[in-house]
Amino acid sequence: MNFEVDKRDKYALISVKAEKLDSHISPTLKSELVVLNSDGFKNLIIDLTETRYCDSSGLSAILVANRLCKNAGGTFVLTGLQRSVMKLISISQLDTILNIAPTVEESVDLVHMEEVERDIDDE
Repeated sequence: MNFEVDKRDKYALISVKAEKLDSHISPTLKSELVVLNSDGFKNLIIDLTETRYCDSSGLSAILVANRLCKNAGGTFVLTGLQRSVMKLISISQLDTILNIAPTVEESVDLVHMEEVERDIDDE
């Protein structure tokens, strides 16, 4: 498998275990994201620590995750970006719309913080 899914109470962590997030992996990843979302996971974290290259299909999978979380009233966070992947995201100007955190721990904190804010807003 090119990625691992760790389902937690408030979020699912998807760790991509491939050097390239491209057209070989992205369709399977998109399917997994849709399944997680339909299973009730509205908060998703994608960890790209091991990924050194991302193409347009990889960006598409990232945007699918972002849209699924937004539509579900949840939070999407991208973490562990290598310099080359961060550069692509910056060039694509996606760094202005995506939540990006340096580490998985900080991503989890961001998800929990936004969950608390949503709970306060609902009251």
